[in-house]
Amino acid sequence: MPGDSEPSSTQRILLVTGLSGAGKTTALQVLEDLGWEAIDNFPVRLLAGLVGGDKNPTPLAIGFDSRTRGFAPAEIIALCKQLDTGADIELTTLFIDCASGELERRYNETRRPHPMARGRPALDGIKAERELLEPLRRWAEIVVDTSDFSSNQLQQVIRESFSDTAERAMTVTVSSFGFARGMPPLADLLFDMRFLDNPHWVPELREKTGLDEAVGSHIAADPSFEPAFKRIVALITELLPRYAAQGRSYLNIAFGCTGGRHRSVYSAERAAEVLRKAGFSPTVIHRNLGSRPADPLERR
Repeated sequence: MPGDSEPSSTQRILLVTGLSGAGKTTALQVLEDLGWEAIDNFPVRLLAGLVGGDKNPTPLAIGFDSRTRGFAPAEIIALCKQLDTGADIELTTLFIDCASGELERRYNETRRPHPMARGRPALDGIKAERELLEPLRRWAEIVVDTSDFSSNQLQQVIRESFSDTAERAMTVTVSSFGFARGMPPLADLLFDMRFLDNPHWVPELREKTGLDEAVGSHIAADPSFEPAFKRIVALITELLPRYAAQGRSYLNIAFGCTGGRHRSVYSAERAAEVLRKAGFSPTVIHRNLGSRPADPLERR
């Protein structure tokens, strides 16, 4: 038997199906984020051609529903039973279900036609599709009912069910910038540090930056810095696990000051240090560190 450290040669295949509008596309997107190779509306009769050949195959998630060409539940089940007899294949079926009334509400909100309604009310199409898919629902190993789920809740269920031992780590970026040179376009959390005393107005510090010890000492000596900074990092460290639990892949934390060379740089470096001690691995970017010193119009 291979050791735990050796990669498995078993091909993991997840068939993702369910009622139109129940959340199949969302589930496939999350699976792709988790490292699965995701294919939607793939003709299931061609599935055998995708299996085998790789020693360390990527997990494969295949989405199909009533819109898939050649869709026939009985034939799909027979084919999957045949494939599942192989010792090198681990095949699972996930069925995304939802109450008919909720599906009707979703279609009415989006004003999209149901694929099986064919000019009739959406509820008629939903009923016809439910009857067609019933054999697959009974056969599926995993059924997820999204009637009371938001999109985020469905994403969380899929991550918890199909991620490997740990979720992919969220990428955290801590940056500094100068308001005088424009706001950062992608900041999720932004902190304005212009309430602190500005080293720009100290002649011997003007040409230095927040990476220099003298500038850091000047900023830290401001009586407003320490209490405010403690609250800022407490907020950040409380929010990061919550963002990760929601499936965020990237989180950008930005500190701003007037020129982007002193207060924001020092604050970003201090925050990154705290996050490293808390177990995160932030990337630090100083957007305006190489810019010439700004000339603020007011002392701030």
